[in-house]
Amino acid sequence: MNLREARALLGDRGLATPGPEFSSTGRFGDGTQYKIEIPSCEGPAVMRTVLDEAGARGVTVHRVSQGSGVMMLTDSEIDEMLTLGVDHGVEVCLFLGPRGAWDIGGQAKVSAAVGGVARGNDMVAASLCDAYRAVELGVRSLLVGDLGVLELLGLLKKEGELPADLVLKTSVLMPLPNASTAALYERLGATSLNVSTDLPIGVLAEIRAMTTVPIDMYIEVPDDQGGHVRFYDVPDVVRVAAPVYLKMGLRNAPNIYPAGAHLAATAEALGRERVRRAELVLRLLAEQEEE
Repeated sequence: MNLREARALLGDRGLATPGPEFSSTGRFGDGTQYKIEIPSCEGPAVMRTVLDEAGARGVTVHRVSQGSGVMMLTDSEIDEMLTLGVDHGVEVCLFLGPRGAWDIGGQAKVSAAVGGVARGNDMVAASLCDAYRAVELGVRSLLVGDLGVLELLGLLKKEGELPADLVLKTSVLMPLPNASTAALYERLGATSLNVSTDLPIGVLAEIRAMTTVPIDMYIEVPDDQGGHVRFYDVPDVVRVAAPVYLKMGLRNAPNIYPAGAHLAATAEALGRERVRRAELVLRLLAEQEEE
């Protein structure tokens, strides 16, 4: 089989490459093409800081996501984050854990590709414990870093063991570099797809053509995930990937996971700057819309 024949085979299976003028017709339930996500919101203090900064800058934040994991938050901290979410109309997404990057194994020390995995059945079980605890406290959005855990959670939703409205958001630690992988994640239960950080616009279009759920994408990327700053790509990202969460990471920023009081000032400062980055991106989008 040559490359031309392989491309034709993909097309026969719904994996055709959209043309350069492709524009997504997908929208969020409120009719919008994009929303803002602020990641690394590591507890109620950081979330309050993010919301205060957003209010001061006129930035609407639609989702905050947390990276340290459910197991690193007390019940009262989760309750406080959920209350803030209800009061401000913000989705609160919490990471499941533990994960490979923190485990005793050696592979994660030399490869970020296994940073979010659950090593062995005990880790899978611990991830399920995190999920059930979060759901019982009222959380309806979970950030998943392991493929097997994603499938189990998807099955538990279908069986009625977990709420039907539970968001299962894939982590950037689960590489999503192509449309076939995106479609697989969606079949397994993903309801929000965090794509790989370095994808060209054409590949984003391919992914959108094969999926229906929202995409979320780092517009500024943490250093350990590539460090790209893609502000001027945003109009095209919105055009081909809608509905899409524009996710504000930070280059030249420390990895603070697992966060805690010893890193409180840093975590809050990073949260403020992510909101400022969102303001810059929204300005560019508004400028584009005026042309």
